Amino acid sequence: MAEQQPVYWRIRDLTAAYAKGTLSPVEVTEALLARLDAVNAQLHAYITCTPELARRQAEEAAERYRRGERAPLLGVPVSIKDAFDLADYETTFGSLTCRGRIVRSDSGAVARLRRAGVVIPGKTNVPEFCHSATNENLLIPDTANPWDPSRTSGGSSGGAAASVGGGLATAALGSDGGGSIRIPAAFCGLVGFKPTTGTCPDERGFRAMTDFVTAGPLAWTVDDARVVTEVLAERRFARETPPRLRIGFCARPGGRPVEAPVRAAVERVARILADLGHDVVECDVPIGGWQEIFGPLVLDDELRERQHLLQRPELLTRYMLATLRAAARQTSADVARARERLVEFRRRVDRFFEDYSVVLTPTVATVAFPHRQRPTQIAGEDVDWLWGAFPFTAPFNVAATPAISLPAGLADGLPIGAQLVARCGADALLLNVAEELEEALGFDHRPVRERWMAETLAGTPK
Repeated sequence: MAEQQPVYWRIRDLTAAYAKGTLSPVEVTEALLARLDAVNAQLHAYITCTPELARRQAEEAAERYRRGERAPLLGVPVSIKDAFDLADYETTFGSLTCRGRIVRSDSGAVARLRRAGVVIPGKTNVPEFCHSATNENLLIPDTANPWDPSRTSGGSSGGAAASVGGGLATAALGSDGGGSIRIPAAFCGLVGFKPTTGTCPDERGFRAMTDFVTAGPLAWTVDDARVVTEVLAERRFARETPPRLRIGFCARPGGRPVEAPVRAAVERVARILADLGHDVVECDVPIGGWQEIFGPLVLDDELRERQHLLQRPELLTRYMLATLRAAARQTSADVARARERLVEFRRRVDRFFEDYSVVLTPTVATVAFPHRQRPTQIAGEDVDWLWGAFPFTAPFNVAATPAISLPAGLADGLPIGAQLVARCGADALLLNVAEELEEALGFDHRPVRERWMAETLAGTPK
């Protein structure tokens, strides 16, 4: 029954049904909005719901189909992370300091999605100013994971992931400055794609992690991610069967600990890639020193953009207050050193990709953990609170390379993510390898889909 719900269909199948007239964007949108009413109070995926806008866009899409018009996302429900401006609606960035801030125009990424015909059910929840790999703020309760609402969805695109995983959108617009698309994708059993930095611009957009951040999609399938990315980038990424490639496999980048089920799942992915005919070679990825670059440059952004908020500490989360205070202590020499190291780091990673077309790593070191209980020990080793569970994504923001997370298995009923990375500009190749791998993995989404469908139909989410 869950598989018959159009919100779960592949984008190309959904738009094909619209074009044939066998399905209407209006009926899909009404069903989704009813589902949102039933489920969002538990998931807290959306911080702002926009039913009037969604209905208007659905009606416009239906009329355009009747006129024979076509667009890549015409009538497709796509949620918008509350880090992007949506004209005539509030953009909070997950902060009390921005509550009530109504914006007048779309940011660049949202404008592209509108031109492609999307239906927007609302804006999805984020941690304050998107500065956390888990999804909590002072505005609404923490975003829950659709596989187990007692656990985190990840962040900062955690609301975006929950909107798709909970059947409240077909795809989601997210942003990734240190793993903010890939981490929640891994925790919620989705595909999350971070394109090469600069590929998907967001003109007039939110200023944070500006050296590292990019817009990108969260979706059920690689092909859905491809469709959304092509809209955001305003270019095609040719869909081709990849040739035999030399693929590096690094089970513990930087020597960081990984929970045993995660490592086992990613090792299985490596074997599947070899079975597909690729030359899979164990390797070490040269990511040492990324924190000495990432930290100072992110803090430099915060000092420039949000130093004034230190005058209202009572409105900030403890995490954001600590970030701003650390930014205020930083010196210009710290920033200058980080910028010098950034150039060398990117050269080093680019040289590494002369020997490998793609690299496979875990996306996250654990499965989703209970809300506000970040692990301090992984696989018997002590880890730091900030990066311990999430050490494998941000290095590739620093490197500016494209990276994608795919669901690769389950541990105790919770999804595990595998990350593929390619050199800068090799987005099409990465999508093609990911799609080939996705088909071979055959990850089963039915448990989460059937759970939410059964509860929605019963009208009593548990």
